[in-house]
Amino acid sequence: MFKTIKNALKTPDVRKKLLYTLLLIVIFRLGCFITVPGVDTITLSEYMSSSNNGMAGLIDLISGGAFSRFSIFAMSISPYITASIVIQLLAMVIPSLERLTKEGGEEGRKKINKYTKFLTVILALIEAVGLYLSYRASGIFIDNGFSTGFTIIISLMTGTALLMWLGDEITNKGIGNGISMIIFVGIVSGLPRAVTTIWSLLVGSGAFSTTGLLMSLGIIIGAIILVAAVVFVQQAERRVPVQYSKRVVGRKMVGAQNTHIPLKLAMAGVMPIIFASSFMTFPAMIIQMFIPNIANETGFWSVIYNFSIATSSSNVGIGYTITNAIIYLLLIVGFTFFYTYATFNPAEVSNNIKKNGGFIPGIRAGKPTTDYLSSIIGKLTWFGGIYLAIIAILPMMVRFIPGVDLAFGGTSILIVVGVALEMVQQLESLLVMRHYKGFLE
Repeated sequence: MFKTIKNALKTPDVRKKLLYTLLLIVIFRLGCFITVPGVDTITLSEYMSSSNNGMAGLIDLISGGAFSRFSIFAMSISPYITASIVIQLLAMVIPSLERLTKEGGEEGRKKINKYTKFLTVILALIEAVGLYLSYRASGIFIDNGFSTGFTIIISLMTGTALLMWLGDEITNKGIGNGISMIIFVGIVSGLPRAVTTIWSLLVGSGAFSTTGLLMSLGIIIGAIILVAAVVFVQQAERRVPVQYSKRVVGRKMVGAQNTHIPLKLAMAGVMPIIFASSFMTFPAMIIQMFIPNIANETGFWSVIYNFSIATSSSNVGIGYTITNAIIYLLLIVGFTFFYTYATFNPAEVSNNIKKNGGFIPGIRAGKPTTDYLSSIIGKLTWFGGIYLAIIAILPMMVRFIPGVDLAFGGTSILIVVGVALEMVQQLESLLVMRHYKGFLE
């Protein structure tokens, strides 16, 4: 592997892509430490350290600490992700968008990308205004005048726009998917805090303890098993064999072919968790806009708020967490079915196989093939949904172990491992094209 990396660095094109990606990542990390104008950094630090705000912890994880510093990248790339999800959902119900997605080719992709960016700006404006209104009463701003508020909102929107540009540049000229890379770097930046947490468990009050050692070993072994499970499921696939008989194409006779349809065990990826998480935390975002100090209050809205942030915060009771986890699990499974069947249509695949003179061995073409594929997809989706739910919920329970406050959860590991595998595969393909042996050998 090290020899392969050495060969990659010796290849001018690959080295240029790697260095350019690294440069843009450095720019992103620098931006995470640039606080927006009009913020009192001392008051901000005191407020964030004492605030019981689960939403801040959730956004801070993805943004790489930018939110807790109220930097220009405080909103991270979340408006773009939300816009992408909305456009995907609209493409299912609006025929013109569906045609652009499926039949538009490169031109259609550019238009969809344009619509997504336009919607991102609108959502960034709404989120920036919401953040300003939510924290206006906290005293972290120098003043609450119009000019200060306008400057803060524009700065936050500009930061999101800059992140969109960085993402596009990484995708087009660097290594990996740009948006995924930004999320990846934001999450990985929390690794030092996780290491510090494990170290504090080891040393305790100044001396090594057996209990701390066992807990640390348990966390490390659990993390390794979790990563291995994620890699296994992400790479695993169910191969459905397909045979094509001889047929005439133009003036030539094309011979029989044996191929397969690769069906991933976790076909929906991490999207169901993102959907479910957004759904669960949305009430907290709305409540906090109208009641800025809701975390320190009691009553009906406080109950709804604590239930909503239980997905990402350990500062609520275990009752809130268990109830939240049950509903969270059901939502993840439901969204897994929704997203899988939205991206894979058994009837359409069956028709394409039939039109091209193909068939699945032992299965008649037409409706029997559709039913067979639907049966397989149903089983895989159940597995994928339960797998995602376990990955997302187990770390919620680990948070209640005294002294354990790790930066990495199941969702974070899913994203980090997925992006890392994608990067390796892209770098592998670049090296293979230049006659180098790959990482996977």
